[in-house]
Amino acid sequence: MPSVAVHVALAGLLGTALLGDRFDAKAIFAVVFATACLDLDTLVGLYAPGAHRALFHNLWIVLVPAAFLLWDVTRRDSSFVLERWDAYGYRVIWVTLVTMLFAHVLLDAFYSGANLLWPLQDRFYDLSGKLIVSNQRGVVQTFVEFDSATGAISEPTTLGTTEDTYYSTGFNPTPGEPSSDAERSFPVAETGEQLVLVVASFVTVAFRIVEDRRNGSDDRE
Repeated sequence: MPSVAVHVALAGLLGTALLGDRFDAKAIFAVVFATACLDLDTLVGLYAPGAHRALFHNLWIVLVPAAFLLWDVTRRDSSFVLERWDAYGYRVIWVTLVTMLFAHVLLDAFYSGANLLWPLQDRFYDLSGKLIVSNQRGVVQTFVEFDSATGAISEPTTLGTTEDTYYSTGFNPTPGEPSSDAERSFPVAETGEQLVLVVASFVTVAFRIVEDRRNGSDDRE
């Protein structure tokens, strides 16, 4: 599964791109920190089996705040967010929600599964698949299956519920069993592609922070 470092790396790249002229060290830290914090349900899972990839890995944890933000800014006469944090805070909040969705919730869902609709529906969905462009078969994807006869779309692969679906982690390597003697590993990158992503992101974010501070110093002179 993607490590915290991979989630942070993708969040860093998305945040750097989407923050635009609102980018600074505080803003990018807020984006990557919030994205990384979704894995805190790993610790909750030590006491509530099945909580990992359910408690903080569902769509509602992003969609509900996003709906409130949209209502607050576009529908209210006096925006709570804009009054307290101006356009800067508004930009940081919505970029944070975007990165939480794409850099963590959906990344895990497309990489061995997540309980996307919990608690309204207790079911882990595995959206793993591939997308291929072939000179003989055309565009081939395995994320969603179609019935060629009826044109119906089949449900994604389901893995179970919070009662019987567990993910091994460094904190809990053998869910449901004694783990005192089990190896506890905390991966940084499980593939070369993930390592490239981590390094590229950290370098990019560090460069932008240095550049932002240099520009700030120039403006004060």
